[in-house]
Amino acid sequence: MPEGKGSVSISEKFWNASIEELKQGYIFETRDRSGIYTCLVCGEEYEKGIIYKNDNHYYEAEKYAALHVANVHGTMFNWLLGMDKKLIGLTDLQKGLLLAFHQSLSDGEVAKELGIGSTSTVRNHRFTLREKVKQAKLFLAVMELAEEKPGVSSPFVSIPRSASMIDERFAITEEENAEILGTYFKEGLDGPLSEFPKKQKRKAAILRQLIKRFAAGRKYSEKEVNAILGEAFPDHVTLRRYLIDYGLLDREDDGSSYWVKL
Repeated sequence: MPEGKGSVSISEKFWNASIEELKQGYIFETRDRSGIYTCLVCGEEYEKGIIYKNDNHYYEAEKYAALHVANVHGTMFNWLLGMDKKLIGLTDLQKGLLLAFHQSLSDGEVAKELGIGSTSTVRNHRFTLREKVKQAKLFLAVMELAEEKPGVSSPFVSIPRSASMIDERFAITEEENAEILGTYFKEGLDGPLSEFPKKQKRKAAILRQLIKRFAAGRKYSEKEVNAILGEAFPDHVTLRRYLIDYGLLDREDDGSSYWVKL
């Protein structure tokens, strides 16, 4: 089921996934008495008990989900490493180092490949990255302990993985999000906008909701995009521009087709 058609978006599933699930690229869920394997990259689903065919070979659902991730999205290492640096928390240099380590290059080869000086410099970077792993583990433990008590604060809504503006405008709690949507979608979430706000945080909440009107994996003509957005607000051009600016909608350079940016 593509993103935008389910009750929980693929971005939310992605952010809620465990480390092991992120490494394999898919999760297993029980839904409507069925077991579903869902790709964390694009949201494609495979039902447990169904046999899937590929190149005259037959696979049970989990193996087919793993095959899909590998064939369509490549290794999860490369896909995760390619995420925006604001999301993954790594500099371009650190990404280059991790890629080199993944390729089993020696410290000397890494130094030459990245042009960063001596092997001792590479070893220092390697040490720093390993310390970052330790710090991340401790931070996760402390955060989980801090949030164990319910009712302290409303959780934040998930940031879309494709968002190109990751700052305070996406710092929206679920309570704030519901309040904003209720204020501007007075006839329900599938209805029209009463107005398009000026405040960036409110724009972010509304745009996150509007992108759900588009199916992931499908290409839309500009006319189709305008028609869908026009049902929400007369100034569909402004909505379209903001969806692109916020990294939620992508398009061909000539505007011939548009699609949800995953």
